[in-house]
Amino acid sequence: MFTGIVAAVGRIEKVTPLGAEDAGVRLTVAAGSLDLADVELGDSIAIQGACMTVVQKSAAAFDVDVSRESLNKTVGLGDAGADVNLEKALRAHDRLGGHLVSGHVDGLGLVSKFEPVGESHELRIVAPKDIGKYLAYKGSVTVNGVSLTVNSVSDRADGCEFSINLIPHTVEVTTLNALKTGTKVNLEIDLIARYVERMMSAS
Repeated sequence: MFTGIVAAVGRIEKVTPLGAEDAGVRLTVAAGSLDLADVELGDSIAIQGACMTVVQKSAAAFDVDVSRESLNKTVGLGDAGADVNLEKALRAHDRLGGHLVSGHVDGLGLVSKFEPVGESHELRIVAPKDIGKYLAYKGSVTVNGVSLTVNSVSDRADGCEFSINLIPHTVEVTTLNALKTGTKVNLEIDLIARYVERMMSAS
């Protein structure tokens, strides 16, 4: 479990195939300012919003194995040299600064606008229809591992467009600063929305 509060921006240093073309890969990730002193083999670290298991580590880097399924359902995990948002798993005594995030990407969104507005940035993303129904005004959503608040929601023929106001700090300390129109992003809906849907649909 995570909070969506990015602890550091790392970089994918190496992508090593684990077998045939349809197999997964091993990523070597430079941890940047993320402190790995308390990270053990088997611990979870979210990379661009996707929960991964540490299989090897050094003082400044760690390795994770990514399945082909995860590579197919996410963006930003298979590119050597790519900057990535990092967050260690939530501990029971930690502050919940964002919202409860599972690290399971629900789908991909498409950036339709990313522009400065005053001191902030306006980010607009078109989500697939099956994800759009979980988005609500002032609700929570995770974009590339970052916990964000939805400012508006608009259903349209090709999905659901929602907007987010990004404060300067968020733009500065995450990979969201590299977004542009047409960029694909990893989306995770709010866990509470999942349970509400289940409760409402259960017979």
